[in-house]
Amino acid sequence: MNQKIVIVLDCGATNVRAVAINEKGNILAQQSVPNNTRPDPHFSGGLIWDVNEIWGKLVKATKQVLSLINKTEVIGITITSFGVDGAPMKKSGEMLYPVISWACQRTAPIMKNIEKYIPLERLYEISGVNTFSFNTINKFIWFKENKAEILDQMDYFVFMPSLLLHKLTGEFVTDTTMAGTSMMTDIRTRKFSEEILDAIGNENKFPNTVEPGDIVGKVNSKASKETGIPKGIPVVAAGHDTQFAIFGSGAKKNEVVLSSGTWEILMARTANIKTSKELLDQGVTIEFDARPGLYNPGLQWLGSGILEWIRHTFYTAESNQKNIYDIMIRGAEKAESTNLSMGIDFLNENGILSGLGIHTKREEVYRATLEALAKKTKNSLQILEQAGGFTADSIIVVGGGSTNKLWNQLREKELGIPVKPIDQKETTVLGAAMVAIRGLGD
Repeated sequence: MNQKIVIVLDCGATNVRAVAINEKGNILAQQSVPNNTRPDPHFSGGLIWDVNEIWGKLVKATKQVLSLINKTEVIGITITSFGVDGAPMKKSGEMLYPVISWACQRTAPIMKNIEKYIPLERLYEISGVNTFSFNTINKFIWFKENKAEILDQMDYFVFMPSLLLHKLTGEFVTDTTMAGTSMMTDIRTRKFSEEILDAIGNENKFPNTVEPGDIVGKVNSKASKETGIPKGIPVVAAGHDTQFAIFGSGAKKNEVVLSSGTWEILMARTANIKTSKELLDQGVTIEFDARPGLYNPGLQWLGSGILEWIRHTFYTAESNQKNIYDIMIRGAEKAESTNLSMGIDFLNENGILSGLGIHTKREEVYRATLEALAKKTKNSLQILEQAGGFTADSIIVVGGGSTNKLWNQLREKELGIPVKPIDQKETTVLGAAMVAIRGLGD
């Protein structure tokens, strides 16, 4: 009996991948190629994504995946990517300026001075998006202030996943989950905000909006020749990778997901939201869920990135051993709680470690950091519950940090609710595939 396969093209900042997943959620084949930014040839010190280079890498990965499966079983293809980034385009397909990367610092001063266009509290009240320097709104303002002719000439501003969808189908669309990262939408209407666009002096030049699961077109002849995907295969909208990681985790309404990696990202799926100054100051950002009617309020902080610093600083002799994490965890399990206190705001305060004594052991430092991160999760959950008007009865943990049993035990102790790690590491591509299969009616 034939199975039904969806190809997910996943464009990440570190790697781009092609992944084949069947209707049972099983990954049948995947190929990954490193991704990287490039210097902006038009702006000294700027960073861009080379879309043609990325497309070439995805073509290579897709061909390799198709060689490992029965491509006659492929029923659809979809794309996920990082948020906010996109490019000004002509209807002809001409790109007027490269995709400015979220890692580029040219827009940081714009976010700091956004109130020359619109009061920050009002901007947050409408959009729900917090003050990240890479937000799409800042790129629009950068064009306005530095290359106004680009905005005059462009027919559409197209987000990264849709640039790749256009490569497959020739169609231009805007998916809602990417739009929701822009700081230019109305969180309550799931549409672009005319008030925000007017404030920054821009027309709505985004292509028609589609929802995750909508069929946006079919693989055209050119894309079929390049990738090996059969011509006419339906192409389904997905979008921002974070939303599909949440969906792929199996989280339901009023359930919370902690994506635990270099960064810890705590997000919920809820029908209720607030956009108060208090939540703005607390760092809450709110995005559109993969399903209309739901929202994803969230917070993020440095997580395993701090643990990696401990590894390289205190475990230098064992740092390259394959079982280094087991060594660290076993030692911390034996260490009793001490008076050590770890301030984990490495980004704003450079971190604080207090209570050190002459007999302090490295295992105690590691355990104290895990305890501090568990407390951070508790504080962040309380803020999320306030933002979404719900009370969590459990928390789902995905990502590399979900495999650390001691960390999960400390989280559970601090939170007072069950912590449920899941084995599935590929929640983003799984979520995108399940949305695509549902959209295809299979």
